[in-house]
Amino acid sequence: MATIQIYDTTLRDGEQTPGVNLNNTEKLQIAKQLEKLGVDIIEAGFPITSEGDFKAVVDISAAIKNASVSGLARLKKADIDAVYEATKTAVNPRLHIFIATSDIHLKYKLKMTREVVLESIKHFCAYGRNLFPNVEFSPEDATRTDKEYLAEVIEAAIKAGANVINVPDTVGFTNPVEFGNLFKYLKMNVPSFNKAIFSCHCHDDLGMAVANSLAAVENGALQVESTINGIGERAGNAALEEVALALYTRKDYYKHEINLNLSQIKSTSQLVSQLTGLVIAKNKSVVGANVFSHESGIHQDGVLKEPTTYEIIDPALVGVTANRLVIGKHSGRHAFVEHMRELGYELDENQKDTLFKEFKKLTDTKKEISDEDLHALLAEQTVKDELPYDVNRLQLIVNSEEKIQKAEIKIKDPDGNILEAKAEGAGSIEAIYKAIDEAFEIKTSLKDYSIQAVTNGPDALANVRVEIECNGKMFFGVGISQDVLEASARAYVYALGKATQASKKS
Repeated sequence: MATIQIYDTTLRDGEQTPGVNLNNTEKLQIAKQLEKLGVDIIEAGFPITSEGDFKAVVDISAAIKNASVSGLARLKKADIDAVYEATKTAVNPRLHIFIATSDIHLKYKLKMTREVVLESIKHFCAYGRNLFPNVEFSPEDATRTDKEYLAEVIEAAIKAGANVINVPDTVGFTNPVEFGNLFKYLKMNVPSFNKAIFSCHCHDDLGMAVANSLAAVENGALQVESTINGIGERAGNAALEEVALALYTRKDYYKHEINLNLSQIKSTSQLVSQLTGLVIAKNKSVVGANVFSHESGIHQDGVLKEPTTYEIIDPALVGVTANRLVIGKHSGRHAFVEHMRELGYELDENQKDTLFKEFKKLTDTKKEISDEDLHALLAEQTVKDELPYDVNRLQLIVNSEEKIQKAEIKIKDPDGNILEAKAEGAGSIEAIYKAIDEAFEIKTSLKDYSIQAVTNGPDALANVRVEIECNGKMFFGVGISQDVLEASARAYVYALGKATQASKKS
């Protein structure tokens, strides 16, 4: 069987999700987890866009040893040079260059003729191939591009040096039959088709990204571009975990192998959810909380007798374990570190010490510690390491008669200074957030607030996510605590910490 290469673009297209703004520590943590998952290529970013993006690609290139690292570039020398500089320490660097080819993009966005675009493709594919062992070319908006012209530009790109051709459904416009037929057409009308690996990059605007990706595989694609949890621009991208499990579970039909370590699916999904602030829907395929739950009596009876009656995926295959006591109050540091390793986390010495202390604090108040608690604990600690604003004191006074609540907050900033303020509000969250705004002395607007229990039971950790707008930019924050108000304060402080750092840089 041929092997389908999995190209992960969580750190590039996925980070373009509205409200998602990952810092370098978070990006590196996700990249290392993607390496454990076994993805073939990690698209680490778009280096020319900012200093931060460039540095993130540099750091990821240096850290990743078992996957190719790719950087995105327009057909511009400066863009390509930036990718070269950012990925030159990578084990297997890849240049991913793109330009729009549909008439609507040529006319209204690029204001270029087909001929000019064609010559540009030839020139920059050749330039890129002189610098990189692998050059991937994407004709943006391919599914709305004239087929004859699409075949012409792809042939030109391959002849000029591109050895990977990605066919993007940029706006999620196509359907599986059309997309499959497009690959058939290209196979017949691109003379050099067999001299390159063909790939697909599908968006989910009409809910068909995964189906379209699989249709491409059926018709000659040997690489699939996707993101963890399907995050990305607008409605997102094809979900990596869904594509992977479809290829694995229906190997009898698709007749292709994948290189992924599927037992890392759940850990990777949860990590990306925690660090991006995007909640996984309970009914989400493969990784949702309800995937292995059975309400119907008939289903329950069948599963108890033989799991495969209603479960086509073995939960253990994707790293799903029962919500059980894994380690507790009397567990030692070694047992804790070993269990974190089993969950997919390789901790450095500082992380081992810090996280073990936080774990011990949690065992003093929470009777049972689950894997989900540990995932959440690590995600929040990553936040603290990068943005060390600490809620030192939170006090709330409730006056039920006057329907006014008073909040007092003390926050330690990265320099060790104490920021403190008091404020009143009609509710506890309003009072707390007003006080935090005053302490930071920064103007923000709260756009979203959500709370979710990490596990079941009255002693469950509360996972609060907030999204704020500051100076026209969106920032999210996450806070974990058994106390809902403390978790809410931590999430808001995290978001304002990000906004403050961004304001200082600008």
